[in-house]
Amino acid sequence: MRTARREDAVVLADLSRPFVRSGALRERPVSLYATHAADFLVTQAPDGTVEGCVGLRVHPAESGEDRGGPTGVVYNFCVAGQRQGCGVGARLLRAVLSRARAQSLGALFTATTGGGGLFLRHGFVPTTALLAPPSWAESLDPRRNARILTRIL
Repeated sequence: MRTARREDAVVLADLSRPFVRSGALRERPVSLYATHAADFLVTQAPDGTVEGCVGLRVHPAESGEDRGGPTGVVYNFCVAGQRQGCGVGARLLRAVLSRARAQSLGALFTATTGGGGLFLRHGFVPTTALLAPPSWAESLDPRRNARILTRIL
């Protein structure tokens, strides 16, 4: 497990592409992965192949909010098809939870178009966009019909 680097941007985009095609992830340009590489944790196979990634974006409390400080958004969470079901996703999620605690975030939010089983097993619960960071909630595409989940840290 490591933090992604700018030079991982193309690999992150390639890893995400099947999930974008299926509608599970929003398409993001390679430049976003490069600019926000430090948001991402990646897992690698012994040969160096990136097997999975997850982003954590910190959202400071916006003026007028009373939410106990900054929150985080877990995004672009994906595991290569051949590595799904092997614990890679659970390791990534535990690592992002640890990172969020180390950054003293009060809560995490995510949006999923799937069932969200992994998130639910790790203490996330359904919530509403009204409780999420406003700038993130406003960026969600209602046509994707994503479920919003949260976990208090």
